[in-house]
Parts: sequence; C-alpha cells; structure tokens
Amino acid sequence: MAKLNRSTHPAPTFPEKILQFGTGVLLRGLPDYLVHKANAQGKFEGSIVIVKSTDSKTDEFTDQGNLYTVAVRGVQQGQNVSETTVVSAVSRVLAAQTQWSQVLMLARNPKLQIIISNTTEVGLDYVEESIFQNPPQSFPAKLTSFLYERFRSVGGSKAKGLIVIPTELVTDNGLKLREAVEKLAQYNELGKLFTKWLKFHVRFCNSLVDRIVTRPTDEAQKSIEAEAGYEDELLTMTEPYHLWAIEGDDRVKQTLGFADGDTPQIIIDEDINFYRERKLRVLNGTHTLTMPLGYLLGLETVAEEMKHPTMSKFIESLMLDEIVPTVPDYGIPGMDKEAVKQFAHDVLDRFRNPYLDHLLLNISLQETAKMQARNVATLERYYEKFNAVPQRMALGFGAYLLFMKAVREKDGQFYGEIAIANDGKITYPIRDDKAGYFYGDWKTVKANAPATIQSFVKSVLSDVKLWQTDLSALPGFADQVTKNLTSLLTIGPEKTLEKAFS
Repeated sequence: MAKLNRSTHPAPTFPEKILQFGTGVLLRGLPDYLVHKANAQGKFEGSIVIVKSTDSKTDEFTDQGNLYTVAVRGVQQGQNVSETTVVSAVSRVLAAQTQWSQVLMLARNPKLQIIISNTTEVGLDYVEESIFQNPPQSFPAKLTSFLYERFRSVGGSKAKGLIVIPTELVTDNGLKLREAVEKLAQYNELGKLFTKWLKFHVRFCNSLVDRIVTRPTDEAQKSIEAEAGYEDELLTMTEPYHLWAIEGDDRVKQTLGFADGDTPQIIIDEDINFYRERKLRVLNGTHTLTMPLGYLLGLETVAEEMKHPTMSKFIESLMLDEIVPTVPDYGIPGMDKEAVKQFAHDVLDRFRNPYLDHLLLNISLQETAKMQARNVATLERYYEKFNAVPQRMALGFGAYLLFMKAVREKDGQFYGEIAIANDGKITYPIRDDKAGYFYGDWKTVKANAPATIQSFVKSVLSDVKLWQTDLSALPGFADQVTKNLTSLLTIGPEKTLEKAFS
C-alpha cells in the first residue's frame, strides 16, 4: 500500500501565514484541521509552518509531503459521525535543534500573521536565558528570539505586528506567555523600541482548545488505512465535538480569516473565561482526578474506565456532584448552570466514545502541575459552597499520591509499579517534574505504620510551593486523603473503590 503523499493527493499551496510551535495530535486535530477546512472553503488561503522542538526528526512529515489524515469518529446529537479528511494546511516542518536559522528567516516573511503554540503546562514558564542561543532552550525564549528578529526585519512596523495564540491549558495562557517574553526582553536588554513594539503591536490572546484527539489503535489504523487506500504514519483520531475559544478584539477577528459566523466551533470574544473554566474544571479536572485510580486498577484508556462498573460511577459522581456545582456561571443563556450541566453530560458521552484510544498514561504527563491548575480552585470552591469534605476528590487525590510513588530511578527517569493478576507487575514512567520530590518523600512511608502515611499526606498537602495554598488547612481533607491512601496501600484500588460505593 502506498504512503500518503502529494502525488496521490494533490493539494493547493498557500502563502505561509501561521507559525506553529508543536507537532502534537491536539494541534493537528483542531487548529490545523480548522485552517484546512477554511482553506478548502476559500476563507483563509494560508498555510502553517511547524517548529518541532522535541528532536530533529521530521521525516514523518516530509515523507508524506506534510499531509496527514484526521479521522473523526463518534456520536454527536444522537447521530453516528464518520469523516475522514486529508489535511494539507502544513507547508513544512522545521526542527528547532538543527534548523533554527530557517525559523528566524520566517520572521522576515511579510505575509506571516499568526503564531500558535502547544507545549506542556510548564512550557510557558519563564526561564532566564539568552535568546541568542542556537536555538534558545525554553519556548518563551524561542518566541522572544523570533519576535525580536521580526521587529528588526520590519523596522518596528505597526502593520507587521503578530497575533500570538498559545493553546496550553493554563489560566490566562496568553498573558502568562506575554509576561515571560517581556521578562526575557528585559533580561536580554533588547531595548525600549522593541518593548514598545511588543506592547502595542503583538497581541497575545488567551485561548482554550477543547477536543479529544489521540493516536489510533493498531486495529483502527489498519481499518482506516484499508478504507482510505494508503498508509499514514501521522493518522490522527478525534471526536466530532470541537471548540476553540479565543480572547480577542476586532483586529483578531479580522486577522483570523479561518473564523467567521459560519464556523461556530471558533469563538472570538473579549471574555472567554466561562468556556475556559467549564472545560478546565469539568473535563480536564475530572481526567486529572480520575486517571491515577483508573490506571492503578489496571485500566489503560478513558473508554475502559467508563466500561468499568464502579469506576464509571466514581467518574460520574465526581463530575456531577462535586465539580459541576463549583463552576462559576454568568447567569445568562448559554453561560449559566444549565449550560455547565449539559456540558458535563456531553463530556461523559465523549469519555464513552469507543473509537478513541485516549491513554491514561498520556493524561498523566505533568500530573502535579495539572492537579494544581485544574483542581485546587475546585476543591476550595467546594468547601466555600458546602463546608464539607468532597469525598470523591479526596479519593482521587489519594490515588494520585500513590500513582506518584516511584519504586526506582534510572538516568533521571522515575518509574512506578502496579500489581496485576497472577502476582504480575507493570512498571510505568512517572513523567512529572515533581517525581524526584515524591521519590524522596515516599521513602519515609510504611504501609503498616499509619503515622508515616499521615505525616506524608500532611507534608504534601501543606506544601504551598506545590499548590499555591495550604491544602492541609481545609477541614477534614488531610484526614480523608490519609484514610484513602491507607486503604489503597493495604487492601488495594479495587476494594477501596468498591468500599467507597458500598
């Protein structure tokens, strides 16, 4: 079977209008997909240059002429949806490690209008470094270097400013990225004129992306390729639901030609906080609080969690009874409590989508940072509203602590371990910047010594650096987390979960 390429699938070429930092499936399955759709309708007529920072290999894109397939599978409004699209919006992919000079050359392109990014939650953090490295290490430094080159090449032109849209799931992601860039400009002494151009002519937009996008299972890959008649190493699976909310003004609306009144999946508004809070707390917060327990049960995907009779009850109860009541609403149609409840039920349906191989280990990436960003405010709001311990959150938090228990370390990578049938064991990577922190603290814990468990839980919950607040001050929360963690250590995840719903 031939590989997907532009000979078998001719595609029009368009001017390069977008620079994108990140090659991941989320960007391929949402922003890039929407740009392709707009191009096909004659709305935007622009292409995307992608910068890959993780390594210098871009063969998976170049071998296919930068084409890839998005397979949409699922149920929407009671109707089965099956759509396969060859996305041709990407013009080329550059490796930051080996092609940084080519990335900087793109800054001189007069047609460039937009920069999109998707890194991890910690990817927007400020790192004090020179932007004149080849390349700079952190994403904010790479962006600052690029913007400075843009400023120099256009002579500070007002008309050649850019719109920057980070899609990382971080509160006020645009403002956070702007702050990091401004600090880097000051640290690198880039001058007042650049700072002024940055302030008035580079618009950083807070944004929110909402679509579950995954790599296909081997079975789904073979089935879709057989149906399409070609091989595709970049085949991307996604659900029908998709939303991209961007905080912007008329300038942003005018520049984003791929978004108009006929594209309800893209919302451009001066305030997108409702959409962000709804998704962050209900969908992402549920993922973060339930992933550890699901994985400790031996489950691999979100769909498997929803098929598990007790785990599915835990997920539904956590979402509907403890998270939904805490989500702020605007009290107007479409932004009220009913909209939050409807979104939650839609999310549960999305979790059940049998076509998506949404791996729990993928959700676990930077679990600690996600727990802080997604669930600490929810936990505090629950106490404000009910003045009681949220039982499901406490169980989820206990499972998170156990998931973070590394049994060994090798070359800076930490590994946890779970027991499976017939006295077997599975080792898993703990891909979290705080893995070393927990590795040290877990050494003080003994399952048969309750005082050590209690001390460990108290120490973690009271760490203000981790949570930006003292979670041990919440009445009864530390005791309940300790009780749950003790149960998980002594009788195991399955019995602990059953006990919670008995």
